[in-house]
Amino acid sequence: MDKRMYHYATVSKALEELKEKGFTIDFNVQEKRIIDSPDDFEIVHLYRYEGESDPGDEATVFGIKSSTGEKGVFVAGLSAFADNSAAMVLNELTIKGREDRPE
Repeated sequence: MDKRMYHYATVSKALEELKEKGFTIDFNVQEKRIIDSPDDFEIVHLYRYEGESDPGDEATVFGIKSSTGEKGVFVAGLSAFADNSAAMVLNELTIKGREDRPE
């Protein structure tokens, strides 16, 4: 499935739209699962929200699907991209996905 990037006005709008598409699981509460088994997840949708006045308002919304078919979201603020975090693991999956795509 190809990864799609959407541009919503707010993180809340992105989450609302993803929920309508069946992404109902909150993977933020399963962060350890993502860290421990990154190959069990695929990023299906990606949304980056940049705070207009404050870089601290930046966030990334991942619409992810597990190998067992679960669909959900993971929301990462700018500070979430630290070593050994689920946000960093998902970011690596995004980069890997771009490299694996045929030209």
